[in-house]
Amino acid sequence: MSDLSGRTTIVVGASRGLGYGVATAFAEAGAPVVAVSRTAADFPEPANGSGTIHPEIADAGAATSVASLLDRHEPEVITLVAGATPHMRPLQQQTWETFSVNWESDVRMTFHWLREILLKPLRPGSRVVVVSSGAAIGGSPLSGGYAGAKATQRFITSYAQDEARRAGLDITFTTILPRFAPETGVGEPAVRAYAASAGKSVDEFLEPQRPLLTPRIAGDALVDLVRTDPADLKPAYMLTGGGLQQLP
Repeated sequence: MSDLSGRTTIVVGASRGLGYGVATAFAEAGAPVVAVSRTAADFPEPANGSGTIHPEIADAGAATSVASLLDRHEPEVITLVAGATPHMRPLQQQTWETFSVNWESDVRMTFHWLREILLKPLRPGSRVVVVSSGAAIGGSPLSGGYAGAKATQRFITSYAQDEARRAGLDITFTTILPRFAPETGVGEPAVRAYAASAGKSVDEFLEPQRPLLTPRIAGDALVDLVRTDPADLKPAYMLTGGGLQQLP
């Protein structure tokens, strides 16, 4: 995977936030990128002109959409970055509908994609990266069921790796757990909510976490991850402004 040219890469959730940074970075690394999202987005031409970005408007959480995308594009790399923005309120101010939004969106999407990847299956040597959240480890008391949903994404990615090994499939599954990314649609309201809860300004709250994670940093980190020999990979990594970090 050191050379990504000709290796079709599907990025799910590519229209904004970390997904946008991931799609752009893979194209700049030479990959033909299929940028899947519910809404249209404008992407820049890759800086070196080597890769391409082909937008696909689709409901990435629907099983029929997943199967169709896999059959039409035959990807060798898949990164799942999409997810719902949680309702930032304390537990008692949540409803079941707001509390469970990430279960119905993020977990459902991950289940459908990993299931279809194993059933197809992808060709030998393929790589699958599921972007969860650092909340899967530390919790997230102001975002309803978000932390539990993100932990479940990590669990089922591990289950998929076990099933791939059991079936003799040469497919590598990795979970990425990003910290706060205040430039994104999920990170910005979360940062404001937790800063207010701590009685701090946003700048004061973010200061201990610098350097901050950005879509560009996330994209470069995932390109490096996919280029790494699978034998050297861990099942999951934390992602911060300093790049990928092994979990303790």
